[in-house]
Amino acid sequence: MISQTNTSAIRAAYPSKVNEAKEQKQTETVSSHGEASKVDELKRSIDSGEYKVDIEALSQKMADSLL
Repeated sequence: MISQTNTSAIRAAYPSKVNEAKEQKQTETVSSHGEASKVDELKRSIDSGEYKVDIEALSQKMADSLL
């Protein structure tokens, strides 16, 4: 079993890993909100008929996926 002293030593040795995990969670939350607003924007533009497909970019991505 790990004692309190060992746990404290471990936490002191790896503080950045704990902070990195917290920051990553916060970044994921922000990203998901940003993606949600982008999806909503795309839905509105499709519903209104304003969304235009970039045929050149689409064809390039299709060709790249085949290679």
